[in-house]
Amino acid sequence: MADSAQKPRIAIGADHAGFHAKENIKKFLEQSGYEVDDVGTWSEESVDYPDYARAVAVRVAGGQDQLGILACGTGIGMSITANKIPGIRAALAHDAMTARLAREHNDANVLTLGGRVVDDARAIEIVRDFLSTKFAGGRHQRRIDEIAALDKERAQKPRASRRRNARRSG
Repeated sequence: MADSAQKPRIAIGADHAGFHAKENIKKFLEQSGYEVDDVGTWSEESVDYPDYARAVAVRVAGGQDQLGILACGTGIGMSITANKIPGIRAALAHDAMTARLAREHNDANVLTLGGRVVDDARAIEIVRDFLSTKFAGGRHQRRIDEIAALDKERAQKPRASRRRNARRSG
């Protein structure tokens, strides 16, 4: 692997159901020379996954971290929530192939995993493949541009709706 200066900085987060997976992944990342920003949670005490998904997604979208990794029970809730943040392309992966294709074809910048779905060894395999795969570009870039256009449209739409509603009530 490349030295840590060339490795992406990674934001990592989990809810209580993904806590064990997060800790295991964090240990792997740090031992592999990655800089990791852990946004929590820090125990198996029940918490709300959207808080952690948002924290990771905002860091990635804002450029503080280049990639994010999230874990909850299935990875589904984290994926749904992270994808609400403009600029985030969160992908749920339960195997190495989907993790690779998420990066290669979709330029995914956040990986979500199910702590109750994959065991420790598989989680590390998924993370390793996600991190070692580069975006293929080419025909896939056109699709990423379409996704970015949707993000931009969604960001502008609430302002337009507020203006229309203000005119109706005034």
